[in-house]
Amino acid sequence: MRIRDEQPADHDAVRQLHRAAFGDHGPSVAPLVHALRTIVAAGQGLSLVAEQEGLILGHVMFTRSLLDAPRQLVDVQVLSPVAVLPELQGQGIGSTLIRAALVIMAERSVPVVFLEGPPAYYSRFGFGPGAEQGFRKPSLRIPDAAFQALRLPAFESWMSGTLVYSDTFWRHDAVGLR
Repeated sequence: MRIRDEQPADHDAVRQLHRAAFGDHGPSVAPLVHALRTIVAAGQGLSLVAEQEGLILGHVMFTRSLLDAPRQLVDVQVLSPVAVLPELQGQGIGSTLIRAALVIMAERSVPVVFLEGPPAYYSRFGFGPGAEQGFRKPSLRIPDAAFQALRLPAFESWMSGTLVYSDTFWRHDAVGLR
């Protein structure tokens, strides 16, 4: 398996991957991914695929958002979404993608990565409850336990405040539980 940047030729396979991995939510996740690509294309995110023999096995995307800190706005990243072909889930593909992307985020001096997701899964990567780290969630629809953050080496102690998602998440109504 090879981890690499997503290429335009991968878009159809990634769309099908998200449709399969997210089941009933797949039809809403796939258009979100497509829209988020504009942020990645502007150099403000990351989109990686796991590939084996030309088959896209998994995908992870990170996109720029803001932390509304008292001192100033801080560029941060949001991990969303991550998907693996259903028949290959539980084999470490998603974990490999996330770990590779977090290394890149640290190398890019990103101070904090946020996500909405199950704590039991994401704690293995060092994510913890955002509120306990001085962060406020961007929507009341996000369960407290699901709002998670990971401070990377570029984090500074004054960086606290409210996460402000990019408007792409809002336009696609992809914030919090539905």
